Amino acid sequence: MSKVSTNQPLGTPTWIDLGVPDLDRAKAFYRALFGWEYEERSAVTGPFTLCLLRGQRVAALRPVTAADAEGESWWHVHLATDDCDRTAKQIVVSGGTVLVPPADVADLGRTAVVADPTGARFSLWQGRTLAGCELVNEPCALVRNDLACPDPGPARRFYATVFDFTLDGNDDLPGFDFTFLRRPDGHEIGGIFGDPAAPASRWQTVFEVADADELVALAVAAGGTAGTPEDAPYGRMAAITDPFGTSFSVITRPSSAS
Repeated sequence: MSKVSTNQPLGTPTWIDLGVPDLDRAKAFYRALFGWEYEERSAVTGPFTLCLLRGQRVAALRPVTAADAEGESWWHVHLATDDCDRTAKQIVVSGGTVLVPPADVADLGRTAVVADPTGARFSLWQGRTLAGCELVNEPCALVRNDLACPDPGPARRFYATVFDFTLDGNDDLPGFDFTFLRRPDGHEIGGIFGDPAAPASRWQTVFEVADADELVALAVAAGGTAGTPEDAPYGRMAAITDPFGTSFSVITRPSSAS
């Protein structure tokens, strides 16, 4: 378990949200999976729902907006920054795009929606009263984000330039084009998969769960779909799709990794 109460270093995946066409149905689905409770909030951009795990904020649900890719749905990762406006400018200089300019989200923080040179969308998060996910690396909370894209070279250069990440290979995944992204302090924040078959560049979200097989059954019973759980180098994983077509993964890690 990891509790987070202060802003994370530059580039750390720190917050996630999801645009949905039916908020009530989304709340019921994710409550069935993760036991989340909810807190309704509003901002200049409209209403949104904070997702709570044991009273701690771990994600948000919101209505679909123009910033969401038409016809597609995915959990949207926010990378930490101590100056949203400055980082947004650096993204443009480095070949990315600002899709929605920096704006305040109530009293919680300041954010901007951006895209890297390969088209992968993400957001920036400058925490104020909300540093980001207040619980991570435990069951029913965020554990990991990785970028999958058909042409990883431009993406690797972009994230290394904007966030000062170092790029390291992964001997645990032979045969895969995978690069670890690490902050200057050596902390691994995720990685980039090169996948020529990927239809688009996309940041992927992984939630930790106590039992991946049980989550598959819960997802199907709640109106989603799921793949068959499989053992991977870092734990037992399964792909889940919610009722709106949002794909994400769950993992049950060995107890020593939690």
